[in-house]
Amino acid sequence: MIIRHVTVRGRVQGVGFRAFVEYEALRRGLEGWVRNCRDGSVEAIFAGAPQIVIEMIEATRRGPRSSRVETLDQRDGTDEELGRRAPGERFSVLF
Repeated sequence: MIIRHVTVRGRVQGVGFRAFVEYEALRRGLEGWVRNCRDGSVEAIFAGAPQIVIEMIEATRRGPRSSRVETLDQRDGTDEELGRRAPGERFSVLF
């Protein structure tokens, strides 16, 4: 299992981006969370099999139709970051 932290910038708030990420992550069986940031970006943690996490990052790079991803930064995530999801949930939308 790997954990990746991504930050997405562009037109990614107010366009269903978090719901898109949640749906795609759960469909792939990933663990983690997604949330809006005050600076207008969206931040997410994805944990799972390496190839599935890579596919999820590529889906996030595309986003839903109404979004426009300008940049996607990624780095290794941590167990501590993964632990921020809601108790009992596999993947959370955080506020």
